[in-house]
Amino acid sequence: MPPTDAAFASLIEDLAERGLLDRTLVVVFGEFGRTPRFNANGGRDHWPRVFSIVLAGGGVKQGHVYGASDALAAEPARDPLSVEDYAHTIYHLLGIDASKDLMSPGNRPQPIVMNGKVVKGLLS
Repeated sequence: MPPTDAAFASLIEDLAERGLLDRTLVVVFGEFGRTPRFNANGGRDHWPRVFSIVLAGGGVKQGHVYGASDALAAEPARDPLSVEDYAHTIYHLLGIDASKDLMSPGNRPQPIVMNGKVVKGLLS
């Protein structure tokens, strides 16, 4: 993680110095978290209940932590954020209304994101 941390910090600093951070959305996340306890092989398995997301610039509150897990990082403890919620929020920050439908082949409407909402607590 130290190289990723240094690279991320450099990117944010560079965007800020160039005056681009306010109109550039930087998103860092994985598709799942890790189990709060080690498995029998000493590893940690996929865990969809708690995971971290980093959002910077592009209309996001600066220096803000949203939500919290319990002491084991096993369950959300405060302000849970669903995948649909963060998808809606990211689309909103990009100027896209995620509640609309896209037309798929066969002229069938498909929702951009099913369910979820824009999380105002993440916006600046």
